[in-house]
Amino acid sequence: MLEPGIPEQITPLVRRLVAPNPGPMTGPGTNTYLLGHDEVVVVDPGPALPAHIDAILAAGKDRIRAIACTHTHPDHSPAWQAVAEATGAPVYGALPANDSHQDDTFTPTTVLTHEHRLQTAELSLLAIHTPGHVSNHYCFLLESEGVLFAGDHIMQGSTVVIIPPGGDMAAYIDSLQRLLQYPLARIAPGHGSVIEDSEREITRLVRHRQMRESRVLAGLKKLGRCDLDALVKVVYDDVDPSLHPWAQLSMMAHLIKLAAERRATGSDDGRIWEPSA
Repeated sequence: MLEPGIPEQITPLVRRLVAPNPGPMTGPGTNTYLLGHDEVVVVDPGPALPAHIDAILAAGKDRIRAIACTHTHPDHSPAWQAVAEATGAPVYGALPANDSHQDDTFTPTTVLTHEHRLQTAELSLLAIHTPGHVSNHYCFLLESEGVLFAGDHIMQGSTVVIIPPGGDMAAYIDSLQRLLQYPLARIAPGHGSVIEDSEREITRLVRHRQMRESRVLAGLKKLGRCDLDALVKVVYDDVDPSLHPWAQLSMMAHLIKLAAERRATGSDDGRIWEPSA
């Protein structure tokens, strides 16, 4: 049971706290993970809500030694500052991405690079650059347990929204496929419950995106020259129409990918599309 404010032990080395920020895009709330016993690493401190910050500090006591952020969206990183000030812990992450939906306060002690290792006496945490949801996204692999802290790269029970220009569908699919090269046992997402079969879930997500891309192409061929509002109704006719505004954002990411591959052509303002000749 995911309950805000109460730590839940999910592996011998990992506890989870759920931030009290439930909603359509956050599910039960943002997951904050506390790794280790004597030297605690906080992964995704979450939103700067006083009750959540207090819960992190209470669960970590005086043992918090590092803070790591998967990315800098406002539901994942802003509590970094209060936790760092209270504990003196260094902060690991990438600089805020260049889009309009970022935690611009985020100033990491160490700017991550691909396959940087954060180590304590108890654990080794491997940072894996996974752009797609946003360009500055990293997943973290707890190597001893094979647990991947996936942030918003993979969510339990829902599909990640890819919002251009910060989001990139081609990069997202490539990043998913890259994860299959690592020894993953379980996925601890930024929202929702632990996913047990990592390889099956990642393979399913890649196939889902490829299926949706095929539907975008089929929609363009069916409608010919059309606007986004008409196309989304065809491509996402299996999705509740109330979600079409969000679906349209991911559809745009597919269209940009198809344009780069010269399989679709869009107008200068990106509102009108047609299949390439």
